[in-house]
Amino acid sequence: MQSVESFRIGHDEVSRPKIADFLLRKRNGLEPLRPEIERWLLSWISSEPLRRADFFETATGNARLMSPMCKKLSETIAIWRKLVAPWAEFLARSLWTGVKSGRNSSPPTRLTQQRRIQGKGKVWKVSVKPPKTDHLCRGCGKTITNGRTNCADCAIGGATEHLVGAARLGRVAAQKREARAKHVASRRRHAKACSEWDASRQPAWLTSEVFLQQIQPLLVGVSTSAIRSRIGVSRWYAGRIREGYRPHPRHWHALADLVNVREGMNTGQ
Repeated sequence: MQSVESFRIGHDEVSRPKIADFLLRKRNGLEPLRPEIERWLLSWISSEPLRRADFFETATGNARLMSPMCKKLSETIAIWRKLVAPWAEFLARSLWTGVKSGRNSSPPTRLTQQRRIQGKGKVWKVSVKPPKTDHLCRGCGKTITNGRTNCADCAIGGATEHLVGAARLGRVAAQKREARAKHVASRRRHAKACSEWDASRQPAWLTSEVFLQQIQPLLVGVSTSAIRSRIGVSRWYAGRIREGYRPHPRHWHALADLVNVREGMNTGQ
């Protein structure tokens, strides 16, 4: 029987006077958790911006954490205590085996419920979710939802820069040989369709006045993609028609069908 003045930790037998030294070296049981805590902390500070208001620089140049940051870090104790529990029970079992009580049972596992879980035939393992961190705007430091980089106010400047950059790339791409060739082929195709169009086939009721007064006002409520697919033009040209541009008369009949305008109808009534 092991004496009360010693206990076993792992494969090493340690005397009772060394218990205090053991706990100090293990930092009150937190040393085994250091890799988990450091992994979480490094992941947090490497992926999320930190606010300047969370830190204070002393006259000697040392940085100190402010109360909000300390409070945020202290709230993670509830997570780390679940990882400390197995080590606390391990220490309790080691001390228990050194007591001359003649008892063969081990102390209860109230912190981890290990024995209860294993008694049900399940496999016990330590599994905790890392603490959630606030996702901050990289511009002003406001708390925002995951998946975004900036808040609505700070995103305006970035969106403008992206649009300017995209427009610049679009202008450069439009000057390439392949783009110019496609543009020329499209112009030739539409010029041929205009020259082959027979005005006599246009319904007598579908005049310029009917298009301007009855058809064109209804096109404002039609999507650009619907206009584009109906008459076979580019998205840019379809957008101009939707904004009030009058297209070639060969498109009028198809657009009239798109907005359900028929002969004898008067949409102004």
